[in-house]
Amino acid sequence: MCDFFAGNGFDISRIGISDFRGSLAQKLENADIVINLAGAPIIGRWSEEYKKLLISSRIETTRELVRSIASLQEKPKMFFCASAVGYYDEGDNDEYNYKKADDFLGLLCEEWEREAKKVEDSGVKCVNMRFGIVIGKNGGALSRMLPIFRLGLGGKIGSGKQGFSWIHLHDLARAIEFIYERELEGVFNFTAPVPTTNEGLTKALGAALNRPTLFWVPEFVLRLIYSEGAKVLTSGQKVYPKRLIDEGFWFEFSTIDAAVKDSVS
Repeated sequence: MCDFFAGNGFDISRIGISDFRGSLAQKLENADIVINLAGAPIIGRWSEEYKKLLISSRIETTRELVRSIASLQEKPKMFFCASAVGYYDEGDNDEYNYKKADDFLGLLCEEWEREAKKVEDSGVKCVNMRFGIVIGKNGGALSRMLPIFRLGLGGKIGSGKQGFSWIHLHDLARAIEFIYERELEGVFNFTAPVPTTNEGLTKALGAALNRPTLFWVPEFVLRLIYSEGAKVLTSGQKVYPKRLIDEGFWFEFSTIDAAVKDSVS
């Protein structure tokens, strides 16, 4: 994402953990746009201790950014804050017609977005980005999956019918620039217009790598490994980017087959 914006004429200033121990406000000085992507990996064993980390790495980080922005004399125009499609319950959802998830992840996303919106009290526009699974060549979800699939050991999880909402990294960066240029605000689903299923992802990976996808991972195995955190892998929703499309944004990667093919090439 830094490469994308630098290539489009932006000066990039990266914010690291050490900046939160020093003068964060100084790092934010003269910024036109602040993009907050901080958060511990959601896929993991959700012990009570790890849940606290999931919360603090999102809520406290966002709170500190908002507080630092408020202290600036020259404030940024826009604050983009990551959220996730975990905000939604299973089924079909967009920004206007949805059912909110009443579980740990849904409540975490809700609190995360609420904390981000406090930046509006300083006159800064807030964009809450509800990310689907990000697919791209550099890291992301595929980095853990590709070695297994390249060996021909890949397969679906559980029934494979659970919704899988995703977005290509390039489209994600383009969408941020699109919203910034038009000075929009509010909630946006950062998902491709054609969601798939876990089985659809599995078949796309198999086709792109020319490998079989005959294996199957039972849900109970994942629950043994990740406990409550297995829900991220064994359930899902189909989330549509209605606001982006209504505003005129077009996706370069609208299908999972095209996104996966590009990411593994």
